[in-house]
Amino acid sequence: MSPILNPFSLFFASIFTSNILLANFLGMCSFISISKDMKSSNGLGLAVTFVLVITGMANWAVLHLILIPLGLEYLRYIVFIVVIAAVVQILEMVIDRVSPALYMSLGIFLPLITVNCAILGVVLFIEIRAYTFVQSIIFSLGSGLGWWLAIMALSAIRKKVDKAPVPAGLQGAGITLITIGFMAMAFIGFSGMLQVQ
Repeated sequence: MSPILNPFSLFFASIFTSNILLANFLGMCSFISISKDMKSSNGLGLAVTFVLVITGMANWAVLHLILIPLGLEYLRYIVFIVVIAAVVQILEMVIDRVSPALYMSLGIFLPLITVNCAILGVVLFIEIRAYTFVQSIIFSLGSGLGWWLAIMALSAIRKKVDKAPVPAGLQGAGITLITIGFMAMAFIGFSGMLQVQ
């Protein structure tokens, strides 16, 4: 039985209060590595959002229309990963064809979307919370936009911090992790407003 949720509440919560990155800390590797450059951050954020929406819908459909009716739900984790890998492979080919410059700037992180734990995390949250198909789309889109918002914000902050007089011991990874901590506290500050259960 899926929970009855206001679509706006679910969408808002998945972006801010239950941000997949800053509240659940899923997808941190590519988040930290790519956020040095605004263009690459934007490209990866949009790619992650696209993959989240497509895989959220596809995996919900496969689970509820194929695996459960056939009594094969024990295969769901393997199937989820196969669907994610297929979507990322198609996206990689499209980006390579449409924007070779973005493809080169994303480098190894584009194929690594396949193993980005945020993607599988969203799919598992959809299953655990027993969302309907429409709720799955809303949650996937909100989670992707939340991930994109977080990486764009970190990229903008890092650009400013590069010109700031940061103490030598905090330069590089130190100040980046401190910045992410402050961002997480800011996003979690919305939690009194709405929360996905």
